[in-house]
Amino acid sequence: MSMLNEWQDYLPDFLDGLVVTLQLTGVSLLLGLPLGLGLALAMTARRPAIRWPATLLVEVGRGAPALVVLYFVYYGLPQLSLTWSSFACAAIALAFTTSAYTADIFRAGISSIPVGHREACQALGLSHAKELRLVVLPQAIRVVIPPLVGFCILLYQGTSLAFAVSVPELLSRAYSQASITYQFTATLTLAGLVYGAISLAAVALMRARWPRRTPTITAGATRPPEPPTRTHPSWETTSERRER
Repeated sequence: MSMLNEWQDYLPDFLDGLVVTLQLTGVSLLLGLPLGLGLALAMTARRPAIRWPATLLVEVGRGAPALVVLYFVYYGLPQLSLTWSSFACAAIALAFTTSAYTADIFRAGISSIPVGHREACQALGLSHAKELRLVVLPQAIRVVIPPLVGFCILLYQGTSLAFAVSVPELLSRAYSQASITYQFTATLTLAGLVYGAISLAAVALMRARWPRRTPTITAGATRPPEPPTRTHPSWETTSERRER
């Protein structure tokens, strides 16, 4: 009961931290998703001058640890006489990482569109912009929604890295409370439960909205039709013809 009483005292402060966590997640997605889509389109471009720089940027973003990118932005911008808040620096760093990872997701969705659809657009005389806007992207978006939701959950959990640059998000509030009360187990357990509750709710919502479509066989299902019998003379074997 003592831990539950402690949680009741910590919860208001943790909810304030959760609001900052959700804000940081939303801003990072708002900046990173359009950039990721643009990088995906550049990666699928026919011109090497467009495709190669985009591919290099994506590989750098995927290869660099998010914490290193966060430190680079937080300590590098002042060297350029740019003084931004820790929240803004964390949002920029996470948006860059988001764009790199979602670029590959968008690229896979675009590549999944059948070639015949593109050829039909060319036969109809549609421009490349209309082909993307009317045919390719609407189909690709439906394909990439489940992996994008999964990445959003990872990003929501990854905002805990902003604790390193003093953003007052959920983990930062938990560590501050633990430093005051020395109840690290209780505070960090509650923070983990809050992270897990939001993540599980998002997973449940995704599965309810986009269920996996797998073929199943239920009890009482009808059997597949039998193959047609050989009634045409051309289907008879040589031995059957001799017997006849």
